Amino acid sequence: MIHVQRQVGLTLIELMVAVLIVSLLMAIGANSYSRWTQNQQVRVAAESILNGMQLARGEAVKRNGNVRFVLGAQSSWVIVEAAGGTTLQARVAAEGSNNATVAVLPGGATTLTFSSLGRVTTNADGSAALTQIDVDNARGDRPLRITISAGGNARMCDPSPKLAAGDPRAC
Repeated sequence: MIHVQRQVGLTLIELMVAVLIVSLLMAIGANSYSRWTQNQQVRVAAESILNGMQLARGEAVKRNGNVRFVLGAQSSWVIVEAAGGTTLQARVAAEGSNNATVAVLPGGATTLTFSSLGRVTTNADGSAALTQIDVDNARGDRPLRITISAGGNARMCDPSPKLAAGDPRAC
């Protein structure tokens, strides 16, 4: 009588093939995850700046006086009461968006002053008021733009030329 032994488990070749497949999937996933992370940092920075502007505008109306939104390095910002110089709220760039870069129009502008009616008014120091903020990242592929109207409305949009005309996300 011949005794047949059944194989139990994996062979070394099968194990190596499985490890190779998992490694390839991880490599592909790591690149996508890195890009997603960078794009999220751009979105966090842009939303933070937009929310800061809306907060400054609301504070100006609530306090019935001028309130300044001051954009700092990268995506940090401070909201200051114009009359007393009291800091109402601040955000540092390291809060979830430390790799985001910010470009402003007009060049060198950092301050936006809201009047008691929530409209953009002249900065006390005579500097040009912010009208546009572009938030980007060296490794990301989804820049965002914040535009500010004279009426005080701030809007976030996608400056990408890939979007069709009439798309509400487009600038």
